[in-house]
Amino acid sequence: MDPNLAPYIAVAMIFLLMAFGTPVFAALALSGAAGIIMVEDLHFLMTRLKSISYSTTAVYTLTIIPLFILMGSFAQHAQVGKKLFDVASRWVGHLPGGLAMAAILTSAGFAATSGSSVATAATVGSVAIPEMKKAGYAGSLSAGAVAAGGVLGVLIPPSVLLIFYAALTETSAGKMLIAGFLPGLLTMVVFMIGIYFIARRGAARNAVSPRAPWGVAIRETGKAWQVAVLFLVVMGGIYLGLVTPTEAGALGAFVAFLMLLTHRASWPGLMGRIVESFRSTIDTTVMILFTMIGAAIFSYFLTLIQVPNQLAEAVVQSGLQPYLIVAMLLIVFVPMGMFLDAFSMMAITIPIMFPAVQSLGFDPIWFGILTVKMCEIGLITPPVGLNVYVIAGIDRETPLPEIFKGASWFVLMEIVTIAILFAFPAIITWLPRIMSS
Repeated sequence: MDPNLAPYIAVAMIFLLMAFGTPVFAALALSGAAGIIMVEDLHFLMTRLKSISYSTTAVYTLTIIPLFILMGSFAQHAQVGKKLFDVASRWVGHLPGGLAMAAILTSAGFAATSGSSVATAATVGSVAIPEMKKAGYAGSLSAGAVAAGGVLGVLIPPSVLLIFYAALTETSAGKMLIAGFLPGLLTMVVFMIGIYFIARRGAARNAVSPRAPWGVAIRETGKAWQVAVLFLVVMGGIYLGLVTPTEAGALGAFVAFLMLLTHRASWPGLMGRIVESFRSTIDTTVMILFTMIGAAIFSYFLTLIQVPNQLAEAVVQSGLQPYLIVAMLLIVFVPMGMFLDAFSMMAITIPIMFPAVQSLGFDPIWFGILTVKMCEIGLITPPVGLNVYVIAGIDRETPLPEIFKGASWFVLMEIVTIAILFAFPAIITWLPRIMSS
């Protein structure tokens, strides 16, 4: 078959298979296998498949993924999220939209103990939404804020998605994690400013908590010591070069396990919580690894017919401004995010886009953070919007369209944040550069 025709057939197969409900990893693997057969033969495919699965997943860096997920699960069962919300509401609860701001602060804090967006949204939602409802917040604002706050889980380190990108592009995992810190804080600040102006116009402007005295607020902040310890153990160790990212993940999971053991309220049913933590870790890790295997098969097919090289060459010779090209590549994530999860989007696009970005001379860490930011938008936009569905399962009183409506304000805030990071790359690259020196 004509190699120029094969990629179009393979891509069409992906969407056709997904339309029939085929899991993304299987759609990628089957389409890639069909493409290899089209340009080579079945024997060639079977020879390659003997090694692709092992070489893709038997990577030392990937051991960080289950460790970060396990750490977040232990922290969740130790009720770290509830303590964080109590602390955050003391500081900002008296402001218009203060409890929604507290939910964002709690999401940022819990994200520092968990690498999962869904876990962050679920943990904070179960604590913050009842309190906001009790205070008289509109369902769209309360649910939308928590759904949006959950996206910080994939940006503020430790982040599983940043590790996933590092594995796909062979970029330093430690630098990717460190690079997510300042963009995560910027996103948090933009969200809180946006909530303030939204709340001033709505019913939430009067739904405020009594202002806590400074002494009480400072004293209550001590309840957040678990987050500080986990963040210092994991990211402090990586930044100072005391431990590798994998060692930091193992140490963080162990410390979170000790926190769970010493949390008296978790003692009833403790073994069940531990088993559930390991089960959820296994489920999520297997999903990620299968996605990587499917993507590796499809990526091998694309490499075989030199699609990434052709795209990189076309980009260089296009005559367009390099920043315009990167912007066009990032925009592709918007329609994809309406139908695919973040891992699937990266698995499909990064093997194709990354050589082009490299050929233009851009920092892979800068592009990686921008890619994660674009994936965040997909977590809160219809029709997939995974975080929104998680919150809908917690807040059954607010209709799904209302939650999407509330989250739409945060999509605009995400666009503002991405524009700032795009215009000022130093926000992303400064910490990794200092880490190197």
